[in-house]
Amino acid sequence: MAPNDSAETTGDAADEATGTMAGRRRAARYVVPVAVAGVAAATIGLVPALADSGDPDLPKITAQQLIEKIAAADTEQLSGTVKISTDLGIPSLGGLAGSLAQGDGAHGGSSADPQEKLTELASGTHTLRVAADGPDKQRVSILDSAAEYSVIRNGDQVWAYDSKSNEAYHATGDKASGHAEKRGEARVPDGVPTTPKAFAEEALKTAGPTTSVTVDGTAQVAGRDAYKLVIKPKQGGSTIGAITIAVDAENGVPLKFTLSPSSGGKAVIDAGFTGVDFAKPAGSSFTFTPPKGAKVTEADDAKAQRQAGKQAPEFKVPGGPAGLDGLAGGKGVKVIGEGWSAVAEIEAPGGRAVPTSRKSGDVPPAAEQFLDSFGDKVTGKFGSGTVFKTRLVNALMTDDGKVYVGLVTKDALVRAANSAN
Repeated sequence: MAPNDSAETTGDAADEATGTMAGRRRAARYVVPVAVAGVAAATIGLVPALADSGDPDLPKITAQQLIEKIAAADTEQLSGTVKISTDLGIPSLGGLAGSLAQGDGAHGGSSADPQEKLTELASGTHTLRVAADGPDKQRVSILDSAAEYSVIRNGDQVWAYDSKSNEAYHATGDKASGHAEKRGEARVPDGVPTTPKAFAEEALKTAGPTTSVTVDGTAQVAGRDAYKLVIKPKQGGSTIGAITIAVDAENGVPLKFTLSPSSGGKAVIDAGFTGVDFAKPAGSSFTFTPPKGAKVTEADDAKAQRQAGKQAPEFKVPGGPAGLDGLAGGKGVKVIGEGWSAVAEIEAPGGRAVPTSRKSGDVPPAAEQFLDSFGDKVTGKFGSGTVFKTRLVNALMTDDGKVYVGLVTKDALVRAANSAN
């Protein structure tokens, strides 16, 4: 019989146990009217439900003890294969970034730039090969049938390479270290999570009075025995039904992360190891030399091209399922509510109305078609606007230049907008 701990741990206990995993996130900058696409891309930091093969009999453990086990996990070396499947209920993001930049001239930059390439993880199914050897050596490779894209960090050097286009991206010094220092985790620039450990830490940041945290049995993931930690909102109105984290029973490393929507159906995102090894990876995993003839773009050049409008805009969004609390204090940002029902109210730059139609001339046709595919017109005390929907993140963009965004239902967004007016 698998252990089943139905007792909830309190938010305070979870916060204390996670220690350094807690903290306020920086205020985020939103680009409208494509904010939903950016937020959806960021939610890759949630979820996985892969290949369970058995229900191992393990000693009972409480939710608080399991959270402490995750926090205490000190595995610095691993390698393995991760499968990520994402179903946000939106069209594929492939090629969208380029279409949004068409009004500013020819597309520049490098296809190997992580800022652009990693948005592909926000839709579809992808297989990743990951490796880590301490806090300064990581490698993440996205595999497909005909090509491979890799990000390699070795000390203060970061290389990214796209074999399909034979293009490379290079960063050094501070530009190569824009990552939180976490152990046993393969990392990439700009905090994009790529392992169940990274996903789990984002989810555990939300533990508080509005959260239920329990242990619900056991599983076997990638051939290893694991406990299942379940995180659920206590509040209504959230698009998140539950998050399940499979935690290695021996070393506390999260092996699998599954986010299920409150609306039911398949998981929004599934990400977990299909194979994992906690031995020291080969040193060659973290070395890279651009192949002959490869086009190499330096980080400073890529940044300059983005600022000049030659590439898609950067999306700065809150991480974690209830991360909107971390936006408080940001310029032009107000948070309505708390926890899982939090909604961020964001003033459009200069108080301008949000351009949501082709008539404005501000939205490229490809982007408008993408947005229209998941938008609903709504009215209320706030006036009128459009709700852009995914299975996880929803945003209400009003005609008078405000954006209300959260991991909440359409009705919850309208209620939040009405309460603010």
